[in-house]
Amino acid sequence: MKGLVLSGGKGTRLRPLTFTRAKQLIPIANKPTLFYVMEDLVAAGIDDIGIIISPETGDEIRGAVGDGSRWSAKVTYILQPTPSGLAHAVRTAREFLGDEPFVMYLGDNLLWGGIRHLVEDFARGQTDGIILLSPVADPRQFGVAVLNEAGAVVRLVEKPPQPPSNLALVGVYLFTRGVHSVIDRLKPSPRGEYEITDAIQGWIDGGARVAAHQVRGWWKDTGKPGDLLEANRLVLDQLETSINGQVIDSTLNGVVVLEPGARIADSHILGPVHIAAGAVIERAHIGPYTAVGPHARIRNSKVQYSIIMANAQLNDLPHQADACVIGCDAVVDGSGQTPGRVTYRLVLGDCSQVRL
Repeated sequence: MKGLVLSGGKGTRLRPLTFTRAKQLIPIANKPTLFYVMEDLVAAGIDDIGIIISPETGDEIRGAVGDGSRWSAKVTYILQPTPSGLAHAVRTAREFLGDEPFVMYLGDNLLWGGIRHLVEDFARGQTDGIILLSPVADPRQFGVAVLNEAGAVVRLVEKPPQPPSNLALVGVYLFTRGVHSVIDRLKPSPRGEYEITDAIQGWIDGGARVAAHQVRGWWKDTGKPGDLLEANRLVLDQLETSINGQVIDSTLNGVVVLEPGARIADSHILGPVHIAAGAVIERAHIGPYTAVGPHARIRNSKVQYSIIMANAQLNDLPHQADACVIGCDAVVDGSGQTPGRVTYRLVLGDCSQVRL
């Protein structure tokens, strides 16, 4: 079985962060979302992996993932010239996939609980495909599935204005080679895309057996800043304390990960918090639910429920920073402000500079 990871697209919902980086490489608990996907696939026994890339961010994905050897995997890069839908991505990868069954995994999705159980069930050969579902509050933003009394998939619809159920398609699909013949005949949807929901529906109508599983644990589509922060919270909740950096005249409460070369001085850390290698925290209050990236610096500031990326700086903030996503090399300086009852809630792209 092969793996197909979709890491193209332009990430418009995550701008300004995605003006300078691929959305799949935005860090969650100081690890790119795409790396969690790679780990899931390899843990399920899938080590021959194709990655769909776009012209805009393909080089960045290649640079981060490399040849896959860090996961003991083999990686093949497949260029999708335009973001024309998930089924189009499968068509683009046809030569790589050959006639083998495959797992398609969206590179900006986080799935806690892994996919090994799905791969094992699929290997029994009782179905032609498996989709993964999760109940959601607003199904209008997703592909939606309808199941019969036996739990089999009978209907799929993409982003319906009046959803027939609350079961959203999670970004993990398992297919046999039979899906290719349906995709070859597929027409674009009103959105101008080749929808995977239309492909699966056509496959079912032609007699394919498609089973549905519900998510074990949790799932997060990291398509918006709020989703990034919630995913960061969920992952941080799974950490165990590990102190490998320097702690000077500081208090640490709760679960804290401090990587080698990081330093905390005259500060209070309230976990769960992940502080990456080389980061410096001085006279600050950090956490809970905060990830501080490599070589970031936070001085004289309070930060909670936030993602602070590599080399970012937060200096002398007189008010608390809450629910912030701060890009690499960004600088936020509050030395010109007067303290008061204010909370900063910022989403800043790489290399931004804000003087308050």
